[in-house]
Amino acid sequence: MEQIIVEAQIRGTIGGKKGLAVLRQGGSIPAVIYGTGKPVEHVTVGEKEILSVLKKGANSLVKIKYSNNEDTVILKEVQKHVVTGKLLHIDFQRISLTDKIKVKVRVKLVGEAYGVKVEAGILEHNMRELNVLCLPTDIPKEIEINITELHLNGVIRVKEVKSDKAEIIEDAEHIVVSVVAPKEEKVETPVAAAGATAAEPEVIAKGKKEEGEEGAEAAAGKGAKPAADSGGKPEDKKPAAGKK
Repeated sequence: MEQIIVEAQIRGTIGGKKGLAVLRQGGSIPAVIYGTGKPVEHVTVGEKEILSVLKKGANSLVKIKYSNNEDTVILKEVQKHVVTGKLLHIDFQRISLTDKIKVKVRVKLVGEAYGVKVEAGILEHNMRELNVLCLPTDIPKEIEINITELHLNGVIRVKEVKSDKAEIIEDAEHIVVSVVAPKEEKVETPVAAAGATAAEPEVIAKGKKEEGEEGAEAAAGKGAKPAADSGGKPEDKKPAAGKK
C-alpha cells in the first residue's frame, strides 16, 4: 500500500478553544500523534492535505514528518463539526509495518439481490463496517460481498464473508446483510361505541312493530263487537208491568 507524506508542525503551547479556532481559521487542523511507546506529540496539519488523505481512504498509510522526525501512522480518529462537517481534530496512531493491526473496513455490496428484484423483498444492510486484523500494508480498501443470489428470507453471516489477506474479527453468526419480506400494514376496523349496538334492538322492540303483527291487530279491530251498554237502547226498554 502506498504511503502518503504529510507535513506537520509542532503545536507547542497553543491551546484552548480560542487558540484552536484561530488555527482552524488559518487552514490548520490540530492533531496528536501517539503509540509504539513514544511520547505523544501535539501538532498541526494542513486541512487540504488531510482532505486529500481521506479521499484515498480512512485506512490510508501516512508518513507524517515534523521537526526532523517522521512516523508511519494511520488516521485513528477524525473529528468533524456536527453541523458544518468541517474538520476539528485528527488522531494519528503510530504503527509498525511488520506488526498486525486492527482496523475497520467498509463493506461494499455488489449486484442486486434476487429476493429484491424478483421476490419483492427488502434489503437490510446490518453491518456496514467489519473489524479486521492484518498487516498495515495488507489493509483492504473495502470488503466486497456479492448479493446477486440472495433470496427472500436469505442472510449472509460474517462466517461467509472472505478477505484475501485480512482476518475478519467479528462474531461469526452476526448477520451482515439479509432480504426480508415487507411488513404488512394493519388496517384497523372501526369499533362502534358500546352503547350504540345495545340501543338499536331496543328501538326496534319499542318503536316498531313487525308487519304481520300490525295486520293481525287491524283484523281484530274490524271484527270485534262493541260491548253492550248496561242501560241498553231507549226503544228496547219495555215499561214495567202496570205502568203506561
